[in-house]
Amino acid sequence: MNQTIGRVSAFQLPEMIGKIKLIDIRETYEYERGFVPTAVNIPANTLLNNVKSYMNPEEEYHIICQSGGRSGQASRILAEMGYKVVDVAGGTGNYPGPLHR
Repeated sequence: MNQTIGRVSAFQLPEMIGKIKLIDIRETYEYERGFVPTAVNIPANTLLNNVKSYMNPEEEYHIICQSGGRSGQASRILAEMGYKVVDVAGGTGNYPGPLHR
């Protein structure tokens, strides 16, 4: 059961913080350098190899990486697996607000 992939710009995130489930799929060392508030770090390989441990197929998740490449790829895979995902285009690198550390 394929799901369609939603897409939002990183510039739209500030108004969404606290209202969405945001998964940062960068490696832990990248995440620790700065992340979008409320983002939970689950590196891409960890998430994709254990998706049932981290995601509920009934809920929607926003997927973010540094620039949008990895999140786009992961979002396609997750949608093919039946998960409701929204790819954050532009990634953390284009987030207009302050990053947490």
